Amino acid sequence: MAEIKIVTIVGARPQFVKAAAVSRAIRKFNAGASVKRITEVLLHTGQHYDYNMSQVFFEQLEIGEPKYHLGVGSGTHGEMTGAMLAKIEQALMKEEPDWVLVYGDTNSTLAGALAAAKLHIPVAHVEAGLRSFNRQMPEEINRILTDHLSGLLFCPTAAAVRNLGHEGITVGVHMVGDVMYDAFLFYKKLAAERSGILQDLGLRRGKYCLGTVHRQENTEDPQKLDNILTAFEALAREDCPMVLPLHPRTIKVIRMRRGHDIQIPNVMILSPVSYLDMIELEAQAHVIFTDSGGMQKEAFFAHVPCITLREETEWVETVETGWNQLAGTNAQMIADAFITATSSRPEKRVDLYGEGDASEILLERLASASR
Repeated sequence: MAEIKIVTIVGARPQFVKAAAVSRAIRKFNAGASVKRITEVLLHTGQHYDYNMSQVFFEQLEIGEPKYHLGVGSGTHGEMTGAMLAKIEQALMKEEPDWVLVYGDTNSTLAGALAAAKLHIPVAHVEAGLRSFNRQMPEEINRILTDHLSGLLFCPTAAAVRNLGHEGITVGVHMVGDVMYDAFLFYKKLAAERSGILQDLGLRRGKYCLGTVHRQENTEDPQKLDNILTAFEALAREDCPMVLPLHPRTIKVIRMRRGHDIQIPNVMILSPVSYLDMIELEAQAHVIFTDSGGMQKEAFFAHVPCITLREETEWVETVETGWNQLAGTNAQMIADAFITATSSRPEKRVDLYGEGDASEILLERLASASR
């Protein structure tokens, strides 16, 4: 039986979720394989290294321990990408895979794609074709460069396919659906069974709002972050509190601005929670506020209105169907979007991201493209 060897490169928590869905599909693929078998080698750059940002995902999502853990950690974009590039190159030279599989738009994504391309190893990009058209975002640069380095581009939406076409990328492009939808469907049931986060926090279903803020454009601009927190404080009520599981970097910035005591009335500021706890919080929320691309989609999957704390989004379909509003960081616009979100919901939610089998489809495409 022929073997297809892939090195999967991950480094940040959204990538752990996507990789879990694909790794599960690989096991299913191999169980029914008669001609080709896929061998996966997992490499963790260490971009996210806090327990609640990394290890807990491997435990809860039942991802195998990475063969390589680079331990790169934090730093400037150049420092991180350069350190990853050097270490990934060493691992790829040792493994000699048929494909390098990268996810999303992080520094780990770009470093993995660059290392592979320099070694003439084909790159497969999961979540290809997304564009915010804001090149001030580091993630936008990572997406564009990774797509232009890739031989297989697995797109989650028709808009992503069109974006690639506008840049002259038409070969190796496949519309497969969203692997995050695969993961959400699978883990939502587990979250309902295993998560006790609502009880632990004293929350009632549909009687709280959920928010996250982590993007550099918001956390490193004091005025934007103050505006967001002001809006949250104004909207939070005793009978409908605001729950904020925040990135450690965001908590650090808030403490620098407001002092060590960052208590806000009716606002629960938490450290990052596990994936199952986050899924349960999303599924039972009244409204979700976020600057995360992944949470915009998960809000859509959960049928919960979303208010995006940015001026643009890669996930334009969620806005076009009325489930997501772009409010930016203006406190009044955030408040107005909240009124709209709570006064009327779209009558129906169409399936935009496939049928929960994107991981299986992309593996079939990868196997077909392999010699």
